[in-house]
Amino acid sequence: MLEGLGRTQQDLLNALLHHAGGMSIDELADHLSVTRTAIRQHLAALERDGLVLRGETRPTGRRPEQLYRLTDHAREQFPRQYQLLANALINEVADIIGPEALATLMRSLGRKLALDREQGVVDEAKIVEHMNQAGYEAEVFFRSSGDPQIVAHNCVFHRLAAAHPVVCELDLALIGTLGGGEVEHSECMVRGGHVCRFKLRPVEPAPKAKTE
Repeated sequence: MLEGLGRTQQDLLNALLHHAGGMSIDELADHLSVTRTAIRQHLAALERDGLVLRGETRPTGRRPEQLYRLTDHAREQFPRQYQLLANALINEVADIIGPEALATLMRSLGRKLALDREQGVVDEAKIVEHMNQAGYEAEVFFRSSGDPQIVAHNCVFHRLAAAHPVVCELDLALIGTLGGGEVEHSECMVRGGHVCRFKLRPVEPAPKAKTE
């Protein structure tokens, strides 16, 4: 996101990153060698975009100075190494418990994520709503037969799943738990597909035991 900002706005955010307590308009103007008017304009735009907020005021002996600081959202735009940590953790866990237990763990995580969102079974539309809250960019697609499928245009774990396909088990367990069925994963971006395509299949009830 920072790449889409102008150079001055990037420099302004970088200055605030290095001054966690906040900076005043005068300090920012001096630091960036631009006018106070320009700083006010940039701050207004960055506040609107949720990147900067007004922090504490600082006494000066005259009018208190308003300090500006980064929002948590702005801090997340700077480089992070979540991928590196996740890869290292999965490799370590796989070495400790083995691949089959790792797949079981991923399914367990998927079920827990589902139960955090819903306590009962929901339909495909509601599943898509939950998936989109997590960034999957999913939709319900109806085939010519009228059967609904869930199509996700964004794999939120794509780089991680490319290195560790077992991560897809989390998606399958999440969708299956929410929908109360088994999930057919007919197309997968990790396997070269254009989208991730899921089909819910109801779980067949266990046959009743015959009585004598």
